[in-house]
Amino acid sequence: MRISRFFCPDLNVSDKHFTLPEAAHRHAVQVLRLKKGAAISVFDGQGLEYEATLDSVAKRESTAVLGEKIENRYESPLNITLLQGISRGERMDYALQKAVELGVNRVVPVISARCNVQLSNGRAEKRLAHWRGVMISACEQSGRSVLPELNAVMPLDAALQNHKALSCLVLDPLAKNGFSSLEKQQDVALLIGPEGGLSEQEIVMVTEQGYQAVSFGPRILRTETASVAAIAVMQTLWGDLG
Repeated sequence: MRISRFFCPDLNVSDKHFTLPEAAHRHAVQVLRLKKGAAISVFDGQGLEYEATLDSVAKRESTAVLGEKIENRYESPLNITLLQGISRGERMDYALQKAVELGVNRVVPVISARCNVQLSNGRAEKRLAHWRGVMISACEQSGRSVLPELNAVMPLDAALQNHKALSCLVLDPLAKNGFSSLEKQQDVALLIGPEGGLSEQEIVMVTEQGYQAVSFGPRILRTETASVAAIAVMQTLWGDLG
């Protein structure tokens, strides 16, 4: 039987008896209906993970007792930074969820010319909090014990300046080369445009900043499909899928 996993950012391994964070408590007790004595695992998002047992279950609070340390082997050898053009609602959630499941290390939400999402008046912070929750759930589901870094929302030019990698790639349906033409990579920054794609001027700016344009076959993919498919291909070619 699969053991449920819960994100506990303040996990203190010297304290064997601890209280579950509010979000973990709600998920364990109100959603999964776990009872006292249930076996779970807890992780801190930095790589630590332990077996645990629910020790007490109440309406507003649950406690657990730590067990043995778990050696987590679910992190990819490929270091991927995803610069994701912001899209609407569930499309952005899907892109981030699947990116985490596929092993990305860092996510940068990017505002570009054709971005149709307005994030003024404090909405950016609310969206970041929501996206972080999506990424935490993806970690819990996928077995990862390292929570990928979620950077602040930033304009495209700032994102290019602040996030460099040994290999910088941007999806462009007009590019001549595909992923299979590239040498094996270990450190990659991948830029995906928003729902309307990147403009011609943005593609020029991106390539001038050292990004290599790559195509992804004969079909034009939606932004959320493009990021998932591209990461899967990179993990298959250079990482731990396949």
